[in-house]
Amino acid sequence: MTVLNKFDLSGKTALVTGVKRGIGRGMAEALAEAGADVIGVSASLETGSDVQKSIEALGRKFTPYKCDFSDRVAVKNFASEVQSDNPQIDILINNAGTILRKPAAEHPDEMWDKVIEVNLNAQFILTREIGSKMVKRGAGKIIFTASLLTFQGGITVPGYAASKGGIGQLTMAFANEWAAHGVNVNAIAPGYINTDNTEALRNDPERSAAILGRIPAGRWGLPEDFKGPAVFLASDASTYMHGHTMLVDGGWMGR
Repeated sequence: MTVLNKFDLSGKTALVTGVKRGIGRGMAEALAEAGADVIGVSASLETGSDVQKSIEALGRKFTPYKCDFSDRVAVKNFASEVQSDNPQIDILINNAGTILRKPAAEHPDEMWDKVIEVNLNAQFILTREIGSKMVKRGAGKIIFTASLLTFQGGITVPGYAASKGGIGQLTMAFANEWAAHGVNVNAIAPGYINTDNTEALRNDPERSAAILGRIPAGRWGLPEDFKGPAVFLASDASTYMHGHTMLVDGGWMGR
């Protein structure tokens, strides 16, 4: 086997949450380009979506689902349904997430609860339910979407920062228990990326200029920047990586 063969995902099935746009769509398309069939889920994903069309154009199968990740019962029902429909899920990418902005002194319980439920609780439940089957099979790849706020506190997003800090710890906690069973659990921490989540920052001239001034690469990231890292962590090329959070940030954390 050559090193390039290690990146081949032919015959694999990947479940990607938050797949409709942005980073999730970029990672899903990358896995399909590497040969995987994709199960996609988002809160408002319809049959015939743009992401479905792009993946099917690559000759891969795409199966869409909808799930409200702020509803714990819905998450559990989805976990049961998707595994009943797809008995073997080889790759799980926990990308679904939300961000709500309000200064800490004014941050209401409702904002805190929703962000923690979507970004942390739902991801724990889905990983537990799908990952336990990977453990029994002795093989699987799980990738969380972390954040720069896995390492930093951020401004006006206390719930988001707490949830992404939790994702970093959850990545290591699962890895510590499952590495010996052939399941790789890692995370990707995006920097400042041109997606819906950063629209408010990009529309604020002062904040946008300050952010760009700190990024050594000199630009906002793009969903396409996550294709290589996603395929690497989903493939046999990363077999000895466990519990790691990979920064894809244009050099932000090294500044």
